[in-house]
Amino acid sequence: MRARGPAGWCAIALTMTGCMVGPRYNRPAAAAPAAYREPGAQPEAGAGQWKVAEPSDQAGRERWWEAFGDKQLDALEQEVPLHNETLKAAEARFRQARALVQFNRASLYPTIATGPQISTVRNSAHRPFAISSGSSGDFVLPFDVSYEVDFWGRVRRTVTASAEEAQATAADLQTATLSLQAELAFDYFELRAADAQQKLLDDTVKSYEDAVRLTQNRFEGGASPKSDVAQAQTQLDTARAQDTDVAVQRAQYEHAIAVLAGRAPEGLQVAADALDGEPPMVPAGVPSLLLERRPDIAAAERRVAEANEQIGIAKAAFYPTVTLGALVGLEGSSLLNWFEWPSRFWAVGPGMLEVLFDAGRRRAGSDAAVAAYDETVANYRQSVLGAFQEVEDNLAALRILQREAGQQREAVEAARESLRLFTNRYRGGVDNYLQVITAQTVALSNERNDVDIRRRRFDASVLLIKALGGGWSATSLPAARDLGHR
Repeated sequence: MRARGPAGWCAIALTMTGCMVGPRYNRPAAAAPAAYREPGAQPEAGAGQWKVAEPSDQAGRERWWEAFGDKQLDALEQEVPLHNETLKAAEARFRQARALVQFNRASLYPTIATGPQISTVRNSAHRPFAISSGSSGDFVLPFDVSYEVDFWGRVRRTVTASAEEAQATAADLQTATLSLQAELAFDYFELRAADAQQKLLDDTVKSYEDAVRLTQNRFEGGASPKSDVAQAQTQLDTARAQDTDVAVQRAQYEHAIAVLAGRAPEGLQVAADALDGEPPMVPAGVPSLLLERRPDIAAAERRVAEANEQIGIAKAAFYPTVTLGALVGLEGSSLLNWFEWPSRFWAVGPGMLEVLFDAGRRRAGSDAAVAAYDETVANYRQSVLGAFQEVEDNLAALRILQREAGQQREAVEAARESLRLFTNRYRGGVDNYLQVITAQTVALSNERNDVDIRRRRFDASVLLIKALGGGWSATSLPAARDLGHR
C-alpha cells in the first residue's frame, strides 16, 4: 500500500468528522396562555389604555419612551446607552464572549508551529562508539502540525456552546439597556409627580395664608376666638413643612436620573414641570409573542441550548481522542546545504488517547452536565412565568388605576365644593373654624392622592412596556455564524 503524505492524512481526517455524540437540541416547551387574563387587552370603547398589537402599530418600537411625548425624557433616554457605566460593563462582557467564540473556533483548524534552531556541536573524542570527533553544525527549520480529529463533535459543540453563550450575553446587554432606560423613565415620572405635589402644596400654602388673614381679621373684629387664628396658623405651618419635604424626594430622583444618564449628580438639572395628561396606549400583544419580545427570556433559552451542548461535550469524553500530527522541515550541516532537497525530513501519523480508568470522573461530569441542563430549563420556564406575571400585574394596575382615577377626580371635586361651602358658612358666622379645618385637610388629601394615582398610572405604563420587552425582538440577536468575526 502506498504511503500517504500530510495532505492525504488531513483529507482522511476531515472526512471522518461527521459523527457527533450527545442529544440534539430542541427548545423546551413553556406554557403560554392563549390570551391575557386582564380584560384590558380588549378595552371597552374610549376606556382602555392598552390594546392588542397590530402589525402596523408603532407604539412598541425600540424607542418606546417617545410614546410619552416628552422631549426632555427623550433626550435623557438617549444618553443611557452612550454614557451609562453599567451598560459599558455589559457591552464589554459581550465583546469578551464574542472573542471566546473565535478562540474556540480556532480549534477546528490545525495548529502549525515552528522553532528554527542553529547550533554548533562538538562531539567528545571519548564518547562510546564514537566514529569521529570534532565540531559540526546543525541547522534545523521544523514545522510541527497538530490537529484533533473531531470524531465525536467535542470541538464543534464547544464552538456552538460559546456562540450560544455569546448570544445570551448579547441578550443580557439588551436586558440591561431596557432595565436602565425603564428605570430612568420611572424616576423621571416620579420627579414629575414630585413637581406636581410641589405645585399643589405651593397653591395650598397661598390658600392657607388667605385663611390665616381671614381668621385674624375676624378675631380683631370680635367675630371669632383666638383659637381660630391658632388653628389656621397650624394648618399653614403644616402645609409649609409638607411643601419643603417634597423637595427632598425631588432632589433624590434628579440625582438618580443623572447617574443613569452617566453624569455626576451635580451635572444635571431637570427643569420643574408638573405631571399632567394621560399615559400612552401600550400594545399588549398576544402572550405567545412575549417569548420572542423579552431579552431575558431569550438569554435563558440560549443558555438552555448551551447546556445541551455541554452534555454532548461530556459524552464525548467517553470516546478516544484522535489526533493527527505531522513534522516537516529542513536540516543541514551548514547554510550551504540547509535548503537543499536532500535536507528535507518529515514524519506524519495519527495518535489516539483513551482513558481506561478514572474512578467515575467522566460519569460524574456527564451527570453534572445533565443536572445543569435541567437547571437551565427550569430557569427558562420560570423566566417565562415571571414575564407573564409582570405583564398581568401591570395590565391589572392600569385597569384598576384608571377606574380609581375617575373616582378620585369626583372625590376632589366634592372636597373642593365642601371646602367652599364651609368657608362661606364660617364667613357668615354659621359654623366654627373646625369645620373649615376638616374640609381643608380632606381637600388637600384628595388632591395629593389624585396626583399620586396619576404617578402610579405613568409608572405602570413604563413597567408594562418593560414587561413586554420594549419593542425588542429575538431576531435582533446576532447570528451564531457572525460571532467571533470583526
